[in-house]
Amino acid sequence: MKYVIVGAGLSGLTIAERIANQLNEEVLIIEKRNHIGGNIYDFYEDGILIQKYGPHIFHTNEKIVYEYLSEFTEWLDYEHHVLSNVGGKLVPMPICIDTLNALYGLDLDEESMKKWIEEHKEDIDEIKSSEDVVLKNAGRDIYNKLFKNYTQKQWGTSAANLDPSVISRIPFRFNHDTRYFEDTYQGMPKDGFTKMCEKMIDNDKIKVVLNTDYKDYLKDIEYDTLIYTGPIDYFYNYKYGELLYRCLNFVYEVLDEDSYQEVGVVNYPNHPYFTRITEFKKLTMQDVEGKTAIMKEYPGFNGELCYPYPTQEYLDKFQQYKKEMDNEENVIFAGRLAQYKYYNMDLVVKNALEIFETQIKKNH
Repeated sequence: MKYVIVGAGLSGLTIAERIANQLNEEVLIIEKRNHIGGNIYDFYEDGILIQKYGPHIFHTNEKIVYEYLSEFTEWLDYEHHVLSNVGGKLVPMPICIDTLNALYGLDLDEESMKKWIEEHKEDIDEIKSSEDVVLKNAGRDIYNKLFKNYTQKQWGTSAANLDPSVISRIPFRFNHDTRYFEDTYQGMPKDGFTKMCEKMIDNDKIKVVLNTDYKDYLKDIEYDTLIYTGPIDYFYNYKYGELLYRCLNFVYEVLDEDSYQEVGVVNYPNHPYFTRITEFKKLTMQDVEGKTAIMKEYPGFNGELCYPYPTQEYLDKFQQYKKEMDNEENVIFAGRLAQYKYYNMDLVVKNALEIFETQIKKNH
């Protein structure tokens, strides 16, 4: 066996597809879960397509990624809208003119919004934290209503302790654009993400082994190159200690009603436990009468590994592993868990395509 891939998430599947179809080589994928697709895995219940690990919406400005995935799926036209429940009021997120108008009963336009923000934002010379980002851009009241408690729940610590990049990912608009994403390409795979993933590896040269720890399996096989997409601290047997992840626990239920909420995702910044509720029919635009499925997300430090913890302590710890990674021969590290870096799904695919071109195809 020339190539073995650890992990059947989007990163591993992309690289496997390229190896089989571009290099005409056999590839083995070893996956610890009982399904392929990683965190974009979805399944049907009562005719409703449910995303097991929370809402995933495809959006990208990377034409190469869009064209690549379009080989394996048709797309439903879908633009994501998120509302935030603040004291019973549903206001659009990210912050735009409509958010302030709904939150404060105003009638702002672009110019008067800029004036309102100027009057309320705080003067901060040096942005040191995610809290500073919001205070400088929007002011204390917006921070308290929409960000403070949500961030505390999501990360288990105050926004004052988090790198500015965490909240900087959330756009801030002086217009009426209430879409969550502004990317050129947006949509949902017509038959779901799992079907897309199955088509990616629909090749006799690709073998998948599920429910298996790769360390048990590799002892008995010979291979030339290992592509590893799992947690990097596990790869090195926690040599420098465990890396911390913010985890999510997902609780879904199927309800006997047509519709539960106005949009696909509603945030609950000030609820004591969960962060948001997703209604999947609103994402997939399925027409299932009398039934709908919702999911609540509960953050913590136990559950599915979702977000590398953005504090200097753990970034420094990762650098110790990175030195070891750089010295490996015949091992390629790909994806968010191996690289201890948060990626949206489009950048997972882009990263995997680049790894194939520069580290696999080039050396084939």
